[in-house]
Amino acid sequence: MPVQRFYALRSTILGLLVLGGIVNFLDRSALSIANTTIRGDLHLSATAVGALLSILSLPYGLAQVPAGWLLDRFGPRLILSAGMMLWSAAQVATGMVSSFVWLAMTRIGLGVGEAPFLPGGFKVVHDWYEVPERGLPTGILNASTTLGQAFAPPLLTLLLLRYGWRSMFIAIGLLGVVIALAWYPVYREAPKPENDKAVVKASARDWRWLLKQRTLWGMMLGFSGVNYTAWLYLAWLPGYLEAAHHLSLAKTGWMAAIPFLMGSAGMLISGWVADALVRRGADPLRSRKLLVVSGMVCSAACTFAVTRAASSGSAVAIIGMALFFIHFAGTSAWGLVQVAAPARLVGTVGATQNFSSFLFASIAPLLTGWILDRTHSFQIALVVCACVTFLGALAYLGLVRRPMAEDQLISSMRISS
Repeated sequence: MPVQRFYALRSTILGLLVLGGIVNFLDRSALSIANTTIRGDLHLSATAVGALLSILSLPYGLAQVPAGWLLDRFGPRLILSAGMMLWSAAQVATGMVSSFVWLAMTRIGLGVGEAPFLPGGFKVVHDWYEVPERGLPTGILNASTTLGQAFAPPLLTLLLLRYGWRSMFIAIGLLGVVIALAWYPVYREAPKPENDKAVVKASARDWRWLLKQRTLWGMMLGFSGVNYTAWLYLAWLPGYLEAAHHLSLAKTGWMAAIPFLMGSAGMLISGWVADALVRRGADPLRSRKLLVVSGMVCSAACTFAVTRAASSGSAVAIIGMALFFIHFAGTSAWGLVQVAAPARLVGTVGATQNFSSFLFASIAPLLTGWILDRTHSFQIALVVCACVTFLGALAYLGLVRRPMAEDQLISSMRISS
């Protein structure tokens, strides 16, 4: 492939992934934005809405493992296109239902459809970019998710107030269909030597080997702290501003955008710093681990500080710093997958990490809603979140020591045979 065409195609692919990431998190944010309206319309408690938010994240997490296997087996072209189409159809259907049970069913469809997107996107970055240049595109792709979260409050609030929550769900679902239809004809496998030869696909033996790796367990447990924090704020930030600081729905839409924009900045800066460290000779795994741990510790401290915020302005600023640091850490955590996993198992390892983290993250919305119903305060939920994030940092610090090298797998296979 000519060099100019290579770079043009690579940029187009990354651009489509960014658009997909924005729409992905517009879809995830929709129920949070319409939280109060849907609760009143369908007569739901805070615990019930928390359950709906968790109902998305639990199947999303459970679907990560088969999604990773499918990505490594059939490639991102087919699997990402199918996933985007499924989650968009589920989002459209959400605007047409009128009971808790059917809402739960569409949330399950949304979660399953979204499962391949992030591990698939980071697999694409791994395939199309070399190690010294992966940090920035990883940050850009990851930032698209918080851009979606930042756009969601003002954009979806506008749609909600003007057209109602049902039309809001249908509109953003149709937008996802358009991106799904564009992805399949555009994407091509990266023209690298390793892709020009036969590649051994992921197998059951690989799974047995991976599950014995301490590094993988450290990434699974550690990333749980990242996603618990990210999911709590995604699910409850608008509701927190309305309940704790008495902001109107319209004002909440604009105020809630600020922390997510700060999260996007954290992702981009993390990617830039990671590339700069590698270019200066830093070990890729150790440097990314340092960024992950430091980001998580700072985020935990900021989340704890939110409990002391005296005004809506200070709360938004501190939450913004919490999201800046947690997404600073999260971007490097995805970069860690790319340098810690064998090349042909990047999709599998990324999805496994995400699977474990969302088993924990799925608890955050439900537990927060349960605590809110009983204490009428977010204080305890925020303290719990800070503790989970700090424990995740300790998991990275203590368990992630070295890459899971392909030669170790080959040696393991010879010994077992």
